[in-house]
Amino acid sequence: MARIRQESFVLLAAVAIALIAITAGMNAWGALGLLLVMAAAVLWYAVPAVVAPEPPSVVDTEAPVRRSLLPEVSATLSALDIPVMVLSGDASVLFQNRAAEKAFGEVVLGAHISARLRSPGILDMVGETIATNAPNQIEHSERLPSERVYIVRSSPVDLGPDDSAGERLFVLSFRDISEVRRIDRMRSDFVANASHELRTPLASLRGFIETIQGPAKNDLKAQERFLGIMFDQTTRMSRLVDDLLSLSRLELKSHIAPDEKVDLVPLLGHVRDSLLPLARDVGVEIGLHLPEGKAEVLGDRDELVQVFENLMENACKYGQEGKTVDVFLKAGQGEPVEVTVVDRGPGIPAEHVPRLTERFYRVNIEDSRSKKGTGLGLAIVKHILTRHRARLIVKSEVGKGTSFTVRF
Repeated sequence: MARIRQESFVLLAAVAIALIAITAGMNAWGALGLLLVMAAAVLWYAVPAVVAPEPPSVVDTEAPVRRSLLPEVSATLSALDIPVMVLSGDASVLFQNRAAEKAFGEVVLGAHISARLRSPGILDMVGETIATNAPNQIEHSERLPSERVYIVRSSPVDLGPDDSAGERLFVLSFRDISEVRRIDRMRSDFVANASHELRTPLASLRGFIETIQGPAKNDLKAQERFLGIMFDQTTRMSRLVDDLLSLSRLELKSHIAPDEKVDLVPLLGHVRDSLLPLARDVGVEIGLHLPEGKAEVLGDRDELVQVFENLMENACKYGQEGKTVDVFLKAGQGEPVEVTVVDRGPGIPAEHVPRLTERFYRVNIEDSRSKKGTGLGLAIVKHILTRHRARLIVKSEVGKGTSFTVRF
């Protein structure tokens, strides 16, 4: 049919010739035979029609682009209550959850991990994990704003065998073991220090009891005197245990900053009034120097009362030779709030000042024990101020007195 359509003009010419031949008197069957011969010759020798091939169908060989799995990974990690960061193959931070922001501050996404964490141990561990694609972990300590200890683990994220995009994600997690370390340290400190502090009063109690049961069995005056000393020793042990318990409670929550507003003006007045009987007994006058208006800080009122009670009481007991203790409150606009307790006593030698806040540390052991000190007061003050993100500044000059400044 393709050849007939192609040679249709020639075939029409052959039909016209056959009709002319019949008109000229040629036999009709002869004319028909001539027409068939001509048609067969045309179709036989005609050039076959060239059929244009159909264009091949275009096959899309481009591989589909695989979407990133970072949103799913980030959504899962955001629900965790431990600090977690997601890193890329070049150690850039792609995501950090709320716990990580609270613990280490906000990191600019896309920045290198070293912009926030400068620890060589962590950076080396992350680099090794990226290079080997194997998990690693180390122990890391943070000193500010409070002492924390973490088990830091870096590990690759398994994106599945069908991952064709070449995306590499790594998770950096921080497990807080501060409480475990603190409890271990508290246990060892208690065994070492408390046993030493309790040994003397217990030995005294045992000796007095043996004396009362033996030589002084019928001596009422000696018994009365010994019972008074025993009462003082048991009272000292009770204060020691109370201070140790207070210190342990403070350490357990030292990383939780208080968020209530406390006005220091009435608080210092309350502390001064509560210490007036002690001041009269030792012959010291406590003077308050307060600004007009309020002086508010973020804090826990009961703990701040404990801080300033301890500082004023120490100033009265150990600086009583100066006869006066002055308390200054400074609260300037745009400046930190400061409370300074100043005595005019004998002062503290310079070599002792850096160690004043250590547990059970005393400048003069006999003087401290005679004034019913436990050696834990300034350690408690330090831990309270650490929780309040405040500083304790001590300045002392032998023969002129000592000042303790709390700066918020």
